[in-house]
Amino acid sequence: MAAPSIDFFYEFASSYSYPAAMRAGEVAERAGVTLRWRPFLLGPIFADLGLTTSPFNTQPAKGRYMWRDLQRTMAAASLPFRMPDPFPQNSLLAARVATALPDDGKRAAFSRAVYRAAFGDGAQIADAEVLGRLLRDIGVEPAPLLVAAGSDAVKQALRAAVEAAKAAGIFGAPSFVTADGELFWGNDRLDQAVAWAARGA
Repeated sequence: MAAPSIDFFYEFASSYSYPAAMRAGEVAERAGVTLRWRPFLLGPIFADLGLTTSPFNTQPAKGRYMWRDLQRTMAAASLPFRMPDPFPQNSLLAARVATALPDDGKRAAFSRAVYRAAFGDGAQIADAEVLGRLLRDIGVEPAPLLVAAGSDAVKQALRAAVEAAKAAGIFGAPSFVTADGELFWGNDRLDQAVAWAARGA
């Protein structure tokens, strides 16, 4: 019998995807659940709603709460935190690079590195040099990956991920979709999502 699995949809510009990405692998492994890393873009989903930026920007009180909540969350997890400028960052290139990487551990390692760079160090993740350094740090030669990230195949794969997210009813990140189609949204729902997948509900 195949191990239960869960799809982890994440957007590199998403603030709460940072803590989720840093712990999702461990939570899933502990429960015996296969975690599939699914980078995608929230921009097209927000555009369908008439939004041109993050809801955390359009609602200032909500935005202030989110940043303070992240300070508490990251301090509790002993992870560095720095508010990116601008927010949200342009995450297109990072998402394409992640899509070009195989989901065999390298995609997860790169994704965690991007989040730590963006939300821990305040680095500009739209910068190819920044992403190249992160690739080298995980043992991947950057030049071929950056070329692959611009290929029609990778662009189409990322568009397909966005369509899959829409089909699953995803409206924000991080989101988790179990094999039976159950949707869980938010870093604070990660454990519940993995437990659901493990039960094979």
